[in-house]
Amino acid sequence: MDRDAVKEVLTKIQDPDSGKDIVSAGLLKDVEVSENGVRILMTTDNPAMHHKQRMTDAILFAMERGFGKELQVDVDIEVTKKEQQNEPKPGIPGVKHIIAVASGKGGVGKSTITANLAVGMAQRGHKVALVDADIYGPSMPIMLDVQRDRPGAIEVDGTKRMTPVETHGLKLMSIGFFADPAQAIVWRGAMATKALRQMFMDTWWGDIDYMFIDMPPGTGDIHLTAVQTIPLTGAVVVTTPQDIALADARKGVAMFRMTQIDVPVLGIIENMSWFTPEELPDNKYYIFGTRGAEVLADEMETEVLGKLPLIQSVREAADAGRPAVLQEGTQARQHLDELLDSVVEAIDKRVGQLPETKVVEINRR
Repeated sequence: MDRDAVKEVLTKIQDPDSGKDIVSAGLLKDVEVSENGVRILMTTDNPAMHHKQRMTDAILFAMERGFGKELQVDVDIEVTKKEQQNEPKPGIPGVKHIIAVASGKGGVGKSTITANLAVGMAQRGHKVALVDADIYGPSMPIMLDVQRDRPGAIEVDGTKRMTPVETHGLKLMSIGFFADPAQAIVWRGAMATKALRQMFMDTWWGDIDYMFIDMPPGTGDIHLTAVQTIPLTGAVVVTTPQDIALADARKGVAMFRMTQIDVPVLGIIENMSWFTPEELPDNKYYIFGTRGAEVLADEMETEVLGKLPLIQSVREAADAGRPAVLQEGTQARQHLDELLDSVVEAIDKRVGQLPETKVVEINRR
């Protein structure tokens, strides 16, 4: 037995990706024959453990048939990265900054904040997109008064793409455009994540300065899909001052800071911070507690981007499909303008001080 005999045996193993045998496909790196047995060095660009195990099993089986059970065979498989020269840069063509607006807990006003941030940016003259990633509870078509609208279609470079719905100066894509409002969306995780990827990558967005993503509550499949599909510039976490909301917001911040994800957290927005009745404009009632965002920001070493009090007109504006940021001269508009200033400053600071975010690679075993 020599190296050539070993190679001859290995030519009987087919590589499923190329359709060639593993020798012709260039996966055999080297063969070392010694008195103690044979060491076979292979290479692959598939990092999955089950793929490497199948390759190892196939080699051991072929060697046993060729040379008998007594031969000691060691298989080493080195994982190499695919060549990326001809592949497009990860991300959405034409989109500069992508901001995820998240919350650990539902009901804290995350979607209301997202809608006002996106519309406010558009009102300032920026090119803005909004993706409603809350697959199971899409609310943006209602908040932006486009329940009856539907995305269009366009052909770009021979490929059919969707065109987003345009409203209040921004471009919007939501699963709510494709589902009956009265029907529950009962999908397994794989279907939901596929739908999210299609909204990101199969939509023709054009040139966009800021894309906001209204994330669902919690930390799950949709969040992982987002960071695996597009490079997020940063994340904003929305909470109320209530301890229960803060506990979940803490998890939201921690998720983005996981080693495998590593998305910069721009800061925390506190919603429903206090209530001031119209008849008592100098009074503040802290219904859900005080200093919750400050305490969380200090603990997580981030900053409070702003606070929005509990204002009836903000809720009414969302229900009417005209976000409160459009109401000039109001208390809500003043607070939202201050919040927009802080978010823009945080984005500029992040872009100037930190390297560009990469698409997350998460290998499941």
